[in-house]
Amino acid sequence: MSQIAKEFGIDKALKELGLKDINNGTSTGKDFFSNGEIIESYSPVDGALIGKVKATTKEDFEKVISTASEGFKEWRTLPAPQRGEVVRKFNDELRRLKEPLGKLVSYEMGKSYQEGLGEVQEMIDICDFAVGLSRQLHGLTMHSERPGHRMYEQYHPLGVVGVISAFNFPVAVWSWNTALAWVCGDACIWKGSEKTPLTSVACQNIAARVFSENGVPEGISCLITGDHTVGEMMTKDERVPLISATGSTRMGKIVAKEVAGRLGKTLLELGGNNAIIVTPDANIKNTVIGAVFGAVGTCGQRCTSTRRLIVHEDIYDKVKDAVVKAYGQLRIGNPLDENNHVGPLIDKDSVKNYLNALKKVEEEGGKVLVEGGVLEGEGYESGCYVKPAIAEAENHFEIVQHETFAPVLYIMKYKGDVTDALKLQNGVRQGLSSAIMTNNLREAERFLSVEGSDCGISNVNIGTSGAEIGGAFGGEKDTGGGRESGSDAWKVYMRRQTNTINYTTELPLAQGIKFDL
Repeated sequence: MSQIAKEFGIDKALKELGLKDINNGTSTGKDFFSNGEIIESYSPVDGALIGKVKATTKEDFEKVISTASEGFKEWRTLPAPQRGEVVRKFNDELRRLKEPLGKLVSYEMGKSYQEGLGEVQEMIDICDFAVGLSRQLHGLTMHSERPGHRMYEQYHPLGVVGVISAFNFPVAVWSWNTALAWVCGDACIWKGSEKTPLTSVACQNIAARVFSENGVPEGISCLITGDHTVGEMMTKDERVPLISATGSTRMGKIVAKEVAGRLGKTLLELGGNNAIIVTPDANIKNTVIGAVFGAVGTCGQRCTSTRRLIVHEDIYDKVKDAVVKAYGQLRIGNPLDENNHVGPLIDKDSVKNYLNALKKVEEEGGKVLVEGGVLEGEGYESGCYVKPAIAEAENHFEIVQHETFAPVLYIMKYKGDVTDALKLQNGVRQGLSSAIMTNNLREAERFLSVEGSDCGISNVNIGTSGAEIGGAFGGEKDTGGGRESGSDAWKVYMRRQTNTINYTTELPLAQGIKFDL
């Protein structure tokens, strides 16, 4: 255990989460031995080895899918409010273990401790939402065109749901899916990121213990671990009717094609290239707060991170100077130290992508306003700490058109009215999150209109980063079109059935057809 880990209580957190002796990354609710390859988890905070797990093999996966399929048959017969009660007890454990789990998220992924705690809070919030939802899985009743008939629709559990999550939100996105899927009556198999395997094992430990104590059949919460080949086992398996995948657009297209080939369903949450439009009527102070946090929070590794700042020419210099000045106040370092604002990137491959982006924007004619670079010396031994950078750029630059998962913010001008700004904002392939800063009601309404932002999330006077549990989360175009979390996102985890009941002694046929016996 490294000095930083000891100082900030990581050893204690691991013990509280049941991770003192870690030897497996595969579980059906009960641990079993795997012969898979060793996956080592190194912290980007200090480069230290946290622990090791074993990857899932084909034989392991077969046991997992078989156990989940059998468990589903029993779980689906429980009344939804009873399933909700189990989720409530799982939530109680999350509340009890919020601090150690948030600490592990911070240490294994590299986001600030406050953000780690916030991510666990998202888990708690979605469980609260799911518990209430367990008493509201409603359908519709409709009038039939035939006398003496009644029509209605109802929702049934879908089956085994496969969840593929990314490293940047190693626990929250899993819970967005599973909390809803569980109350809907589904079993879940989770492939967490191989870059953050210990947080996955920790969550599975919590779920397995709670489920066992409450008589939940084995297999309702399953964990598989490994690289893309492990995910392929799940995406190709016809026993998994729904795959919910979060990650890059490239990954999502592969998953979509594979699952569509077997006529399965997908819920895709893919890349973002999010912009804030700043009009002459904007509150500059709030703009700076929203833009800076959106760009550097989680070291720019959120799908909702602010990538582009589109500013009206009349206030361009004022906004640019204010944002640049704010960057000078950022403290970069150990994310477990609450005095720091920015932690490390997840690994050295991400550092390379960051450096390539800065090089590319200058090659295309951009101008660096806040210089980037890799930090070295004491406290930066992992090699994953970088400086958040700002560059003046044009929207058509190739590097601007693509998402760089790092703290690089592109700032650009627009002329004319908000319609001109919207052309720039919508002029990328991604369509996740967007925002406008303005106190002009007409501009705000235009931004939200059918001719406005083409993103799944569109905010007024707040930034692009973050989302509330109560609203459906997701985006359009290359973001994949999926919706998770609130609103009626629960319907994707269920199958809809239309029912017609004839309560007469006659059997009228459709289209007036006569068939008498």
